[in-house]
Amino acid sequence: MVTVDDVRRIAGPLPRSTEHVIHDRVKFRVGQIVYLAFSRDETVLGFAFPKEERAALVASDPATFHLPGASDLRFHWVQAWMSELDERQAAELVLDAWRMVVPKKVAAAYAAGLPDA
Repeated sequence: MVTVDDVRRIAGPLPRSTEHVIHDRVKFRVGQIVYLAFSRDETVLGFAFPKEERAALVASDPATFHLPGASDLRFHWVQAWMSELDERQAAELVLDAWRMVVPKKVAAAYAAGLPDA
């Protein structure tokens, strides 16, 4: 099981990533684009994910992953139960979500271990 603090340790240091509390919910953004968001009770992690791949992700592990509510299906978004994630999975989801919203040159520089481009 991961916690908000576990995710914060992963997302906080990423280039251009900022943490915000919006309507009593912790969210991480790059600029104005939200790539991670927690439910108010911090039991669910929502994260940026390609629309065309989300059905396969949910089908691969329906005990962990689920689709967002109907009003959020238009977004590139999936949700996961925090209690079902381990730190390795969380790190992978956070990094992939961040890569979706950050400029490609910033992601490449991060992967190469270089300072923010």
